[in-house]
Amino acid sequence: MIASYVANFSTANLVSILYVIGIVAEAMTAAVAAGRMRMDLFGVITLGALTALGGGTVRDVLLGTYPLTWVEQPLYLVTVIVAAAVTVRVSWLLVRLRRSFLVADAIGLAAFAVLGIQTAVENGHGFIIACVAAVTTGVSGGVLRDVLSDRVPLVFHKEMYASAAVIGVVVWWVLSWLGIHEWAVILVTLVAVLGVRLFSLKRGWSLPVYEYDEEAAAAYDPRYALTAFMYQRARHIPGARTAYRGLKKMKLPPRSERKRADGERS
Repeated sequence: MIASYVANFSTANLVSILYVIGIVAEAMTAAVAAGRMRMDLFGVITLGALTALGGGTVRDVLLGTYPLTWVEQPLYLVTVIVAAAVTVRVSWLLVRLRRSFLVADAIGLAAFAVLGIQTAVENGHGFIIACVAAVTTGVSGGVLRDVLSDRVPLVFHKEMYASAAVIGVVVWWVLSWLGIHEWAVILVTLVAVLGVRLFSLKRGWSLPVYEYDEEAAAAYDPRYALTAFMYQRARHIPGARTAYRGLKKMKLPPRSERKRADGERS
């Protein structure tokens, strides 16, 4: 019986299982976020549905894939509603299972990334669009959740989330190019995205963060950069090193005063 079931188990069945895992995990994260914002039950369910189904919806709209997955199969919407409602009742348990919760969220990301890649490939798109589809499916729901929860989306300022989805696209493309069976491609890509996400959480990895320091920007003088460039070009000339060090030690007045002085001279 088991052998017969395995033989009849298709890639579509695997994708459906991954999709259910993904939407349940994302609905749970949204329910917790709604609880932090003290939303009522309707708010919890709405936020859960937007988070769980929003990524796939945005992807399908961008790729022109109709009907939408949850419109064609409303059972997915029911699953999301049930998952969000159940999370409200067992929220006390999530505190004790925080690590398991993070793993579930990572599984959701991996599942959504794989679904995004497969949708793009089935529609005949190339590597770039597959990256867009994977990232869109994986992060759009979380972005909607964070925006409606009045927070800067996590994917924009912390942790490797979208990057893991892009790595999954690379793995998928390499395995497909090698002629690996689709089953193996899906499973290996799923494990790769999941592994990158969990390992980045454990090691605290993230992309470089851009921070604009207004005071540092105001104190910056482009003449220093020009001097450094000229020194690199002419450092073999005797006396260039000494001149460069002398210029670096110069203390220029603030930019506002320099502008005022330039205006007076003009």
